[in-house]
Parts: sequence; C-alpha cells; structure tokens
Amino acid sequence: MSDETLILRKWTGVIRSDDEEVYVDYIAGTGLSDYGATPGNRGVQMLLRALGDGRSEVTTLSWWDSLDAIRGFAGDDIETARYYPEDDQYLLERPVHVEHHRVVRRSA
Repeated sequence: MSDETLILRKWTGVIRSDDEEVYVDYIAGTGLSDYGATPGNRGVQMLLRALGDGRSEVTTLSWWDSLDAIRGFAGDDIETARYYPEDDQYLLERPVHVEHHRVVRRSA
C-alpha cells in the first residue's frame, strides 16, 4: 500500500455484441492510445460484458496521478466523457458523464 494519490476514471457504454472485435481495435487506436500518451496516466484497461441480448457493455478503467493529469486528457470539465467522431457508429448508449474515484487502498 502507498500513500501517494491515485485516481480511477471509469467510463461505461454499450455496443452491439457483433461489433466487439472491431470496437476494441478502434478504441485501442483512439482512446487507449490517448490515455497512454497523456502525462500522469498510470495505465488503462478495457472490459467487455455480454448482456445476453445482442448488446455488450464496454467499460474503460484508467488510473491517474491526479485530477490535473486527467484534465490533460479530458479538458477542464473532467466529469464529461470524451468522445471521438466515429464513436456514434458503434455506441448504442453514450453516457454524458464519467466517474472518478480516489483509490484509498491497494495491494502490489
């Protein structure tokens, strides 16, 4: 466990299950690439969960040194989700906001 600050940014959307493979590739080249290029980013994971009705939930979890580091990725309004022009062709649900959580305990 460490006393240093760590912030989790969580975004969740919904896509067609048939689009999972192409969407993962698309996000790897846009959002995940941008996360990694932003100073203060400590890593990112992308999760998929089949909803059983032809749709899949997509969640990205990214870890950051600070809220200021998140601003380097998201802009001044860090509570608003950041989207790319092609997102509309994949996303069935496009939430306006993301969540931020302080990580208060962790293990190595």
